[in-house]
Amino acid sequence: MKIGFVGLGNMGAPMARNLLKAGHTLQLFDVSAPAVQALADAGALPAVSPKAAATAVECVITMLPAAAHVRSVLTGDDGVLAGIAQGVAIVDSSTIDPASVTAFAALAQRQGNAFVDAPVSGGTGGAAAGTLTFMVGGSTDAYEHVKPVLSAMGRNIVHCGNTGSGQIAKICNNLVLGITMAGVAEGMALGEALGIDPKVLASIMNASTGRCWSSDTYNPFPGVIDTAPSSRGYTGGFGTDLMLKDLGLATDAARLARQPVFLGALAQQLYQAMSTNGAGKLDFSAVIRLYRRDPDAARSTESEIED
Repeated sequence: MKIGFVGLGNMGAPMARNLLKAGHTLQLFDVSAPAVQALADAGALPAVSPKAAATAVECVITMLPAAAHVRSVLTGDDGVLAGIAQGVAIVDSSTIDPASVTAFAALAQRQGNAFVDAPVSGGTGGAAAGTLTFMVGGSTDAYEHVKPVLSAMGRNIVHCGNTGSGQIAKICNNLVLGITMAGVAEGMALGEALGIDPKVLASIMNASTGRCWSSDTYNPFPGVIDTAPSSRGYTGGFGTDLMLKDLGLATDAARLARQPVFLGALAQQLYQAMSTNGAGKLDFSAVIRLYRRDPDAARSTESEIED
């Protein structure tokens, strides 16, 4: 297929690269010229605007930081909706609020385009390996139409229901992720304070009822898991500010639904404290620094973040 792709950040760039590897033709746009050039060197076609990226293609994919960016890319004078042909599906893999998805879908459908929300789980590693999970919201026909494209970037393609349900699944998943990471951080820091070897404690957790992804795959204690961001200075993972954004989406949605999220609200405050302390660019597992007694663990310097 010929695909328009807008948004080449930490997730979007490897996703686009996997589409190229699968044999698709890509027209790319991003505000970062180096990001576009890196994919152009791999065979993609640079576009001068989202409109140009969406012109004469069979599908458009957007992967952007927030709802405001999606709205701008879709509805701007040089936006996707200004260039896309009738009948071409739009797949948004950004993590945004369900209400915005509903609004964007209405705009797209008004001119004859299906709008599918397909946020992802699996992180930058999953994006690079092509093993992402896509949580897809949209009609059955739209889901079946875009599934082959998504399969080039992910291993698990799940139809969650009507438009917006993909985002519901994503924010609920990340609500649990933020809470469990804070819980594992709290337990690991307590173990350290009481004198147990962190690797021994982690091995017990991972063979017992405390086991979860935050403990056995992404443990926040440095040196416990060599491949986790905690073992490389909390770099190269899922940023604290992104987790804070996702928890904000969850608590906002909960407020509208009049549904309590007690632990989610507390977790949101923990990640807010990290961001305020200058750790917003570090991986969210750095939340353990709020718990450890080392005075240097609770704060981050700008030079450390840049490194």
